[in-house]
Amino acid sequence: MIYINDLDNGITNWILKFADDTKIFSAVQTAEDCAKLQEDLTTLLQWSREWQMLFNVGKCKVMHAGRNNVLHEYQMEGKTLEAVQQERDLGIIITKDMKASQQCRQAYSKANKMLGIINRTIDYKSREVLLKLYKSLVRPQLEFCTAAWSPYYKKDKELLERIQHRFTRMVPGLKQLP
Repeated sequence: MIYINDLDNGITNWILKFADDTKIFSAVQTAEDCAKLQEDLTTLLQWSREWQMLFNVGKCKVMHAGRNNVLHEYQMEGKTLEAVQQERDLGIIITKDMKASQQCRQAYSKANKMLGIINRTIDYKSREVLLKLYKSLVRPQLEFCTAAWSPYYKKDKELLERIQHRFTRMVPGLKQLP
């Protein structure tokens, strides 16, 4: 932290810092807003050169969110930053429309794989054993950072509930229940 405390000096837009990760963002509606954001990127590059903590420009990306976004091309070190539709940040998939559907599909996929592993490898399938395995291996996949991406569409909630339905069908004595 002591090395990057002054990173945001001279930056006019919002900036987020976490370990070796830096995000800068702004509401961009005019050419002037684009110029301010580009100026902040240049300021960040100057800081990184001064402190010899260079940015990996190949990993730097831009995401244009919102319908009325200008879609300006930004540059660092003379290279145009790649515009992306979605990006993973701290394990959460963030899309340009800010919807959680992609994150729900990923959580479903991981949890479904884990249920398959449990189903194939566990021979003694008592209610107690399966419940402990579900709570320790499957639910964390479904609940990872839900405060950040909480599903709100019915289709996303139903997708995640399929995992619970599949699990209940694995438990002896619950197979016949709807």
